[in-house]
Amino acid sequence: MGKIVLAAKVTHVPTMVMSEQDGPLKGARQAAIDGHAEIGRRAREAGADTFVILDTHWLVNAAYHINANHRFKGMFTSHEFPQFIKDLPYEYEGNAALGDLIAETARENGVYTLSHQVDSLDLEYGTLVPMRYMNRGPEPALKVVSVAAMCTVHSLEQSRKLGEAIREAIEKSDSNVALIASGSLSHQIWPNDIYAENNGTFTISSKFNEVVDRRVLEMWQNGETELFLQMLPDYAKYCDGEGDMHDTIMLFGALGWDRYTGTGEVITEYFPSSGTGQTNVVFSLD
Repeated sequence: MGKIVLAAKVTHVPTMVMSEQDGPLKGARQAAIDGHAEIGRRAREAGADTFVILDTHWLVNAAYHINANHRFKGMFTSHEFPQFIKDLPYEYEGNAALGDLIAETARENGVYTLSHQVDSLDLEYGTLVPMRYMNRGPEPALKVVSVAAMCTVHSLEQSRKLGEAIREAIEKSDSNVALIASGSLSHQIWPNDIYAENNGTFTISSKFNEVVDRRVLEMWQNGETELFLQMLPDYAKYCDGEGDMHDTIMLFGALGWDRYTGTGEVITEYFPSSGTGQTNVVFSLD
C-alpha cells in the first residue's frame, strides 16, 4: 500500500534557471533553488519513489489530464519565455501505472480524467523547474508523473475531488509519493510597458496581493486550514492565483480538505518575482 510521504507548494519561476547562468541574475534565486534541493532531500529521506507534480503551466481545456509516460527525455524551450528557459535537457523515468490508476480512480469518482503515454507530449516547466533541483543526483532520480493544473473550464469542486482521487489511487498503489503543487501564490505579472521601470524581476505588482499572500502563509503555519479554504475561491480570483490555484485545491483535496489538521513550514522565505508572490512550503503529514 502506497502513501503520500511529502506534500509541498512550490515556486517554479524561470529566473531560477537563469540564476545558474552568467549574467545579471546569476545567484539571484539561490534561496529558491536551495529550497527545492531541501524538499528533494526530504522526499528521499521519507522514502519517496515518485514525484507527482500538479503543474499550473500545463493548460487544458477539456477533461483533466495526466502525463504518465514510461520515460521522459527531451530538450525544453519555453514557448512563453524562450529568452528565459531554452535548450533545457531533461530525462526522467515515469510511473505509468500510477498515472493510469489516478485517472481510473478519478473517473470512478465522477471526475473525467485521462492518462497518457505519448512520447511527443512534452513536460511543461512547472514540472521541469522543480525536478531540475529536487530530482537530481548523485542519488538515483525518482519517477515523475505530471498532472495538468491550469484548468480553464473546470470547477474548484472537481479539482478538489481529483485531489481526493490522487490520494486514493496512491494508497491503492505500491508507490510512495512526494506530491508537489507547482505554482505561485498571487500571480499578477507586471504589464509589459511598465515592467522595467518597476524593477519588475524583483518586485510585487500589488501591495494588496502581497499582504494577502503573507496572511495565507501565516494561516498555513498556524494550521488555519478551514479559514484558508473558505477564502480560497476569492483568493484565487482577486489575487490572480496562477491557474486559478487548481494545484493548491488538488493538494488540499489530497491532504483531506477541511479535515487536514497539519501546518505549513516555510522552506524558502516569501519573495516577489515579476510582480508575483513566490515561496516554497512543506505541509506536515500525519
